[in-house]
Amino acid sequence: MVPHPKRKHSKGRRDRRRSQDALTATNLVQCSNCGEMRLSHTVCPKCGYYQGREIVAMGTEEKKS
Repeated sequence: MVPHPKRKHSKGRRDRRRSQDALTATNLVQCSNCGEMRLSHTVCPKCGYYQGREIVAMGTEEKKS
């Protein structure tokens, strides 16, 4: 047999458990160099800049046929 709770959990106890289930949207900021939206405190994935400095050199990729 499957175990069952001996007493019913109160609504407050249930709601306190569910308070952690809410999803929050990611905080996006605009890149100061290219204007793309990016995560805050991270290098821009489009241009490679962070706080006005180039951190990652983003070269143009050439497609080979």
